[in-house]
Amino acid sequence: MSRVEGAGRISQSVRWRPSGRLAWAVARCVGYRYEGFPAGTHLGLPSRHLTVVLSPGAPTRTSGPYGSAALTALAGGLHTRPVRISHDGDLAGVQLDLTPEGARSLFGLPAAELGSAVLALDDLIGTRAGELVERLAEASTWPARFAVAEEVLTRGMDRRPGPPPEVGYAWRRLADTDGAVRIGDLAREVGWSRRHLSERFAAEYGLRPKEAARVMRFERSKRLLKEPGRPPLASVAAVCGYYDQAHLAREWNDLAGCPPSAWLAGEELPFVQDGEDAAGRR
Repeated sequence: MSRVEGAGRISQSVRWRPSGRLAWAVARCVGYRYEGFPAGTHLGLPSRHLTVVLSPGAPTRTSGPYGSAALTALAGGLHTRPVRISHDGDLAGVQLDLTPEGARSLFGLPAAELGSAVLALDDLIGTRAGELVERLAEASTWPARFAVAEEVLTRGMDRRPGPPPEVGYAWRRLADTDGAVRIGDLAREVGWSRRHLSERFAAEYGLRPKEAARVMRFERSKRLLKEPGRPPLASVAAVCGYYDQAHLAREWNDLAGCPPSAWLAGEELPFVQDGEDAAGRR
């Protein structure tokens, strides 16, 4: 999908659905190209997914509570604070959102080993990170770029032992309900104490169950706020399990660094939106 927004602006976002071995590991993959926008800062918000960003041109410049970096190939772990991405109005690259199980197979590590940091991808997959960036820069179409990503990433991919069944079950229950399960109830379902579940869960994902639940509720509220005919904030708060609109605003201030109204007003760059399928697109 490509469109021009005013004089000198280009906005392009193409969504790709991986096939084969990579399909189960990648929840979402988007190629993007933006040119001619005002310089500013985009917020990388907390999510249930780990992130890989490949920037064949200018490096992605990140900052925040987890440190600062300028990288052409990066990986980000699960986090509960926003990461700021500075840009000069021009951005191009590929972003992959990985499931925790997919990240384990691609990197050979549980999500907790990445922590909340933004890391150089070559720290995780070695020289293949540089190969990825070089070959993406040489590819002239989105299908070609996505084919490069799939070929290079799956080359080192392997099915690895997952977390204990109780931990995997707890993650899936939280994800399926967008964080609506009480942690005490979840512990009883798996037959562990709440403390033991919290410790084992954090050892796998880097977040405690309560933190993961907060992130998943936040994600749901963000999805609702982006829907056409946006529902009132009070309705979003009720649907997502917040006590009231004030509770929703506090959680947004903590997880996003701003209230939802400010985020909606301040996202000038249409960053990494869902695009059309990549087949035949440049």
